[in-house]
Amino acid sequence: MNAPPLSDRGPRRFGWPQRVFSQVLLMQLAIITGVTVLVTGLFLAPLSAQLDEEAMRRALAIAQSTAAQPGIAEDLRTTEPSALGPVQSAAERIRRSTGAEYVVVMDRRGVRWSHPEADRIGEVVSTDPGDALRGREVMEIDSGTLGRSARGKVPLRDTAGSSEVVGAVSVGIEYDSVRARLLGAIPGLLAYAGTALAVGALAAYLISRRLQRQTHDLAFSDISALLTEREAMLHSIREGVVALDGTGRIRLLNDEAQRLLGLGPEAAGRPLEDVLGPGRTVDVLAGRVVGDDLLAVQGSRVLLANRMETDDDGAVVTLRDRTELEHLGRELDSTTGLIDALRAQDHEHANRLHTLLGLLELEMHEDAMEFVTEVVGVHRATAEQVTEKVRDPLLAALLVGKATVAAERGVSLRLAPGTLLPDRVVDPRGLVTVVGNLVDNATDAAAGSGDARIEVGLRAEGRTVELRVRDSGPGIAPEQHASIFTEGWSTKDLPAHGKRGLGLPLVRRLAERQGGSVTVSAADGGGAVFTVVLPEALGAAGPTTPHPATTGENR
Repeated sequence: MNAPPLSDRGPRRFGWPQRVFSQVLLMQLAIITGVTVLVTGLFLAPLSAQLDEEAMRRALAIAQSTAAQPGIAEDLRTTEPSALGPVQSAAERIRRSTGAEYVVVMDRRGVRWSHPEADRIGEVVSTDPGDALRGREVMEIDSGTLGRSARGKVPLRDTAGSSEVVGAVSVGIEYDSVRARLLGAIPGLLAYAGTALAVGALAAYLISRRLQRQTHDLAFSDISALLTEREAMLHSIREGVVALDGTGRIRLLNDEAQRLLGLGPEAAGRPLEDVLGPGRTVDVLAGRVVGDDLLAVQGSRVLLANRMETDDDGAVVTLRDRTELEHLGRELDSTTGLIDALRAQDHEHANRLHTLLGLLELEMHEDAMEFVTEVVGVHRATAEQVTEKVRDPLLAALLVGKATVAAERGVSLRLAPGTLLPDRVVDPRGLVTVVGNLVDNATDAAAGSGDARIEVGLRAEGRTVELRVRDSGPGIAPEQHASIFTEGWSTKDLPAHGKRGLGLPLVRRLAERQGGSVTVSAADGGGAVFTVVLPEALGAAGPTTPHPATTGENR
């Protein structure tokens, strides 16, 4: 059965869509609507205050112009308050011409001399005129007998420029007209707000559609679950995964990649060259070397890398540890060679036994003894020569074995004059790997030549070991001296396990790990000479221990 899509898994929450497209669209619409309402409200609040200010200033200006009318102050002193009086007539004329709600002229007692409602003339005003009667101009929003209004009050002086206040003028602008102006501005404001809301909704829809394509229309819970599963998968698989961006920076390293490359979590976000240094490993990871199952050597590990480009110009590289497999392949090669050597040795021993049997049947006993002594003596002499000059047991055993295999292939392996290595090797296995790889390569190169021979020299000076392996093969062209230490370079046919070109890079890595170096040069008379210098290969000198080769215990 087909598994249900991720968006259909798990309980649903009613009333809220699961798809990212719908959720993002609704959230954006809610935000846009809220912002539009907030902005509209923030715009209306100062607009209302601005209209109030304009109405109060207009009322004050009408009051000032009324107080400046010639004759009003004189009429206030010489006449009585009356609906037909000159003060009422002048005030009503100004009210009608300016559109004010009222224009009230009062004396110092606060008694009205004018009012839109004539029956209120002669009464005391309903609001306190104290400030105006004391000579100050006043603007305010207040409620009186005619309702709420924007007011302006000014003192009425006896004559222009006089300091004597004989009364006050109060002018009101109907507040409903201010509200009407505010309400009249709202439709236009809402039109702008609606347009902004429509544009924002369209933009939100387009953004949500793009997000829908990029998230493959998954729900947020599905995306979170995928990220959690990805993290668990990346850090649990036993294959290194390195994610790179378009500039070559490391985006992600899972636990296995950190182990294989010898890096920590802090390498994320840094360029490859900064954390690994120049070399083939960086070239393979960065895509400068292309192909499938590319070999790289990082430290003492042999890695198999495959690179896949991503849509954002980045890449994902998978790494597999081939170190153990490579060791097994080399052991298989050695075993195959040893089997061939044993097969040849079996034929040789059969020939020797037939020779010995013939000598005995001919009763040539002395010749038979000399023949056996000679055969046994050759192998014993080789073993004694090696163990006498190479005191490390692992390395001595390696050289004895390599000498036997080389002899069966028609190659003579001998130690160079002056060879002497004490039993103080710090890393015997590392040195065995170096010597074994160089001797194997030298045997392959010398086999089949006219005078097939290999010369191995080991010298100790202080704590430094210098190794020289010379062969009588065809040699290496000078232009190839640098490339032979690159992973994958080889002059041999592919072995059974399918890969070559790793021995010399491993030798170089092991040498550099101990602060040493490896070089190649042409040998006198033909062939190649590999020289390895290991500055800290020997431990501190201790008490001298007699070696078995010098005590006669093995004789």
